[in-house]
Amino acid sequence: MMLLEEKVAVIHGGGGSIGAATARVFAREGARLFLAGRSLSRLEAAATAARELGASVDIAVVDAMDQAAVDRHVDEVTDAAGRIDIALNAVGFDHVQGLPIAETSLADYLHPVTGYLRTNFVTAKAVSRPMLAQGGGVILTISTPGARLTGRGLIGNAAQSAGLEGFSRALAGELGPGGVRVVCVRPHAMADAYDTSYTGEMFGRIAAAGGIGRDEWLAGLAGTTLLGRLPSLGEVAEYLAFAASDRARSMTGVISNLTAGALVD
Repeated sequence: MMLLEEKVAVIHGGGGSIGAATARVFAREGARLFLAGRSLSRLEAAATAARELGASVDIAVVDAMDQAAVDRHVDEVTDAAGRIDIALNAVGFDHVQGLPIAETSLADYLHPVTGYLRTNFVTAKAVSRPMLAQGGGVILTISTPGARLTGRGLIGNAAQSAGLEGFSRALAGELGPGGVRVVCVRPHAMADAYDTSYTGEMFGRIAAAGGIGRDEWLAGLAGTTLLGRLPSLGEVAEYLAFAASDRARSMTGVISNLTAGALVD
């Protein structure tokens, strides 16, 4: 039996690197998919790939920062499918990293903090309504190693990631009595995401500031992990499918470490 057979999944940021990779794995595992995002062309590409694996896929252009827009889309999904079993927020956007606090503006510091915490609040609030009404569901969030790292240039990313992990823990406690699980996944930079993600440009800027090329900088980053490599999009997507499945039905309130050993719990 497929992991997600007869499950209804909504992916916000469904056209992005993580969202599209996860859509493919969810499709292979039997889920009915609803992909939402801001880029119609990227959503269409992600939907085409998922449909080739046999999935039923609907797409919608939705601003995941807009509560009213997300609420409307969630209502449309529940009208069409009758329920929402899985909701993944894979929204990502460029932000400043690599600068010391003296060179970081307040606006640049707050941009990832308010942006990531806002979109995850908006989407979780929207999907929690049908999930609580039906007595179950899984909300998936995505953090970064910045939640536990230290050093120059991480201040905005660290605050954003630590805040999102705290949000996920608290949400798990609130929604758990209603049968809703919350799993936060903390992958490292993904080695095969740079050409399709904002991280390519962002890491390129950080590398250039250090006087090296992006590939050299990424090789150095991989060298800080216990496995000597960075995770891949496919590995992260496979874990998300497991976490969303009934095989993980006792898992909630966790921060899943997919950093290839950059962090050790």
